[in-house]
Amino acid sequence: MSDLLYIEHLVAGYGEAQVLGGISLTLGEGRSLALLGRNGAGKTTLINTIIGVTTHHSGRLVLAGRDVTRFRPEQRAASGIGWVPQERNIFRSLTVQENLTAAARKGRWDVSAIYAMFPRLEERRRNLGNQLSGGEQQMLAVGRALMLNPRVLLLDEPLEGLAPIIVDELLAALRRIVTEEGLSAVIVEQKARKVLPLTDEAIVLNRGSIALHAASADLLARSSELDALLAI
Repeated sequence: MSDLLYIEHLVAGYGEAQVLGGISLTLGEGRSLALLGRNGAGKTTLINTIIGVTTHHSGRLVLAGRDVTRFRPEQRAASGIGWVPQERNIFRSLTVQENLTAAARKGRWDVSAIYAMFPRLEERRRNLGNQLSGGEQQMLAVGRALMLNPRVLLLDEPLEGLAPIIVDELLAALRRIVTEEGLSAVIVEQKARKVLPLTDEAIVLNRGSIALHAASADLLARSSELDALLAI
């Protein structure tokens, strides 16, 4: 199995402030990674560094054998990095259909595939983004990222603030994306026990460094250790 994403001794942050202190990790083709940690541990900063919107101090990032360390965010997206931000960032003045097709690229994921996974979106395909519920907006954010047909999908707190029934729908969709479709993914999530069953590996960050790297199933079985690491 080849490494799709390779990060080596990555030091990054915002301006002169360093948040990540030499992160190294690999993500294989078709593998999924849960990125866990307390608030302020550096999870979102790592995602932001992968997409290219933080200050790079040292280290490198390689995607599918190509060094993208110096690439701008739009170049990284074109290289195959898809992103579902915590804020969702959908186009509120465009319809669901327009949101999905605005920056779509040809591939496995098209409008029909998104609607098959999220029937709610098809029902509301003519609704504007600002007319959707929070859960529907999150589904749209995931669908829009998939329409780019990325090599790796980054999701930042996809379950945050959602009703339990919507959480279940999104988890089912994520399970299909990473398990059945085999799309490589990095999922940041506070609800560790929700995301660990979906992923192959897990990393726990603490103060910008990797505190633990383990198989997701193993970490899920080590309940007390998981609680201590996440300060639950």
